[in-house]
Amino acid sequence: MTAPASPSNSTPLERDARLVNARHDEIRPGEIAIGVIVGRTSEFFDFFVYAIASVLVFPALVFPYVDRLTGTLYSFALFSLAFVGRPLGTLIFTAIDQRHGRGVKLTIALFLLGGSTMAIALLPGYAQVGAVSAWLLAFFRLGQGIALGGAWDGLPSLLQLNSPEDRRGWYSMIPQIGAPLGLVVASGLFAYFLALLGSEDFLSWGWRYPFFVALAINVVALFARLRLVATPEFKRLFETRDLQPSPPFETLFSEWRTILLGAFAPLASFALFHLVTVFPLSWVSLYTEENPVRFLIIEAVGALICVLSIMASGVIADRVGRRAVLGVSAALIGAYSGFAPQLLNAGAVGETAYMFGGFVLLGLAFGQSAGAVNSSFPSEHRYTGAAIVSNSAWFIGAGFAPFVALFLASRFGLWSVGLYLLSGVVCTLGALYINREWAGRRG
Repeated sequence: MTAPASPSNSTPLERDARLVNARHDEIRPGEIAIGVIVGRTSEFFDFFVYAIASVLVFPALVFPYVDRLTGTLYSFALFSLAFVGRPLGTLIFTAIDQRHGRGVKLTIALFLLGGSTMAIALLPGYAQVGAVSAWLLAFFRLGQGIALGGAWDGLPSLLQLNSPEDRRGWYSMIPQIGAPLGLVVASGLFAYFLALLGSEDFLSWGWRYPFFVALAINVVALFARLRLVATPEFKRLFETRDLQPSPPFETLFSEWRTILLGAFAPLASFALFHLVTVFPLSWVSLYTEENPVRFLIIEAVGALICVLSIMASGVIADRVGRRAVLGVSAALIGAYSGFAPQLLNAGAVGETAYMFGGFVLLGLAFGQSAGAVNSSFPSEHRYTGAAIVSNSAWFIGAGFAPFVALFLASRFGLWSVGLYLLSGVVCTLGALYINREWAGRRG
């Protein structure tokens, strides 16, 4: 007798994925890790392609009628729309998940993400359609945010549930590796086209190619993630509610304390995230004579350093605990905030020191920012609760960071950026102090 298809196995792509899984009776943590890394890399690639274009392209293409600083601030305002759209995406796609299954949800979300990103590649400029160009860009950016909210798949939780008890810190950091890897690919592509083309050709058509790449990457990521969603282990955890979505508002009301503290706990790392990836490129482009190709290469190298630092956070967390890693790294970020931003005005050596030092600290803090949160939820609320916390933390700590940092720096100087970063450190340390459940060595 053939068992009926479950809601989490509901698309042709999933049936193909199940054939790949047919030779395995159970899922292994290493296989989950690969799927998680591929999925997160694709998401952050889309993210960074847009972020880099917000500095190098959109001020001239969409906002040529204002000065470069104002145009960049306008671009950063639209950049924030994705973080506004993420909670909306969680609501919409949770309903799709409950009615049609995880596979349908992931397929729609990732094609929406890739489609929105690719649509930006076809964006007409102000010279062609006037102010409509900005409205189109805002619409596509909001589509990216809704898709990112819907692309939450529970795989980090699955990875944590399948990891050895004494290596939870190591497996918790694995999903975070996707962020610097996405930056490496995005920075490399933009650096290549900037070096290959003149500024006129780059602004006319060269910048569009990295956006076209997004759809192909998302298709690969979709199959990698569906392959895990289609496994018997994922189905078992889904059916026992370990990875089943709960109603978002029910989760919010019943787990509000964990969500609130979880949203503030990673703010130091999330604020630093944009202050070493997006903001410095805007500052260097506006206020120095630095070649953007050189700076993009520095970013790519820094992102590779960040990968190593994230891995180190996993090793350290398994020895001293994730709460200790989050607390100590936040304190180090606080010390860094007192002097580091001024290095952006200290020439090439200062810029490199700011970037590399920031990426080391980012890796240590960011590597454990998700693991501590996921382990704090009961199993019936882990899936949806982790998604709400992620959306909230990104919105509060990172969504407006490039805009706020550039606005403050342009008005008051780079020292004010350090003060802004310090506010995130205070939030992290305060949340860790209050939430004493995270004091244990294991989670």
